[in-house]
This record gives sequence, structure tokens and C-alpha cells, in this order.
Amino acid sequence: MPATHAVDHPSVVELRQYTLRPGRRDELIELFDREFVETQEETGMVVLGQFRDLDDPDRFVWLRGFRDMTARHHALTAFYGGPVWAEHGPRANATMIDSDDVLLLRPLSAGTGFAVSPAERPRAGAPEPERFVAATLWSFPPGRHDGLDLVRDGLLPVLHQTGPAPLAVLVTESAPNTFPRLPVRTGENVAVVLTSYPDESDHRRHLADVRDHPLVRDVVLPAVEGARTAAPLTLRLAPTGRSLIR
Repeated sequence: MPATHAVDHPSVVELRQYTLRPGRRDELIELFDREFVETQEETGMVVLGQFRDLDDPDRFVWLRGFRDMTARHHALTAFYGGPVWAEHGPRANATMIDSDDVLLLRPLSAGTGFAVSPAERPRAGAPEPERFVAATLWSFPPGRHDGLDLVRDGLLPVLHQTGPAPLAVLVTESAPNTFPRLPVRTGENVAVVLTSYPDESDHRRHLADVRDHPLVRDVVLPAVEGARTAAPLTLRLAPTGRSLIR
């Protein structure tokens, strides 16, 4: 068995969506997977997943996790103040138009966070897996818990009954940003459900089964409709060769 990593079960997760300059996504992914994986993890974080957004050829999505907010501050301070970012950061930044679309998240409840091990990560240059990952974001009014309760008590049991269990279910982490050099979205109250399938057709079948379930159809979705502040957003994602989430 691989050795346990200090942040195999991170309690703080960043979901980062970058808008890139046209045609430069592959350049960033190659640089990222070569230079920014182990070097970030050496500071005390875990790089959870790197993805191509299937709906936008100039969007790169990734997630990283931390033991807690204090560890996040120390890890980010070490990495962004260290030699690797000093050497390669300017090239990475040159591919980007915007890198400030960031959600700071935590597991919804015990057992809904990521359980991954960096020891299982493929080496640089590994082929991209034939997997489809969906991240569905539900937005609710700040300070309200009824929408999150509907996701936890109504939607999640049906997801488990009808298909593969979610990889993770995350909600907004409301603690102050401990590394203000990197902005995060504030005033949010979201639930993020991440699921993985062999291909997108399996995802569509699972989604149809969930929507047709009487509890979801007649109770959960109408209640969520009344509680949410925006239509749910689903990110359609393709993992890169080194992504732990796949």
C-alpha cells in the first residue's frame, strides 16, 4: 500500500478556473504537469486535479487541497515565495488572461471530501485517461442552509442509489482568505458535486435516472428551484494525464 500523505483527506479545497490566452492551454498544462505538481506538494498541499474545460478551449480548471486554513497560508507562502515559482511563474502567467475565479471550499460533511493519494499519481508524460468528470455548482443565498440541506439529505442519497458515488461534495468555506495575494470569490454559498464516469454518455444516463427518481422529481428539485439564486452550472471536464481526480 502507498504511504499515507499528510493531506490525503484535505479539509480545505480551492476550485480554480483560469481563462487563458487563445491557443495556449496545452502550453500551460505541459508546464503545470512538469513543474507545479510535486513542487507544490512539497510545501504541504495536494494537487487534486487538472482539467481541460470541454466547453471552452481556453479554460483550464484545477483543484488543490490543504489540511486547514493555517496550512494553506504556510504552503502558499512557501510555494509562491520559492524558487520554482520565481523561475516558471512568469511563463505560466503569460498564458493567462484571468486567474481570479476561485472558490474556497470544504467537505459538506464527514465522508464527502476527496480521498486521494499523491503516491498514485501518474508520472509526467502519462497519457490522458479516457474519463469524464462533471462538477455541478449549486448557488444559494449567503447565510442560508436550506439549499445545502436539500443537497445533502435529498440529492446525495439518490446519486448513490442510481450510479457511481460522487468523488466529493463540497460547500463554501467561509473563513477569511489566509493568502490575500491570491483572491477568492467572496459572498458565495455554493454546493459543488463532483462525479466521474467512463464517458459523457454514462453521465447523461445517471443524470436522467436521478431526475426521474420520484423523490428528486417531486420534492428535491422543486425545493432546490425555490432556494437557489442561479441556475446550476455544470463544468464538463477532461482530466490531464497527471490528474489524481479522474
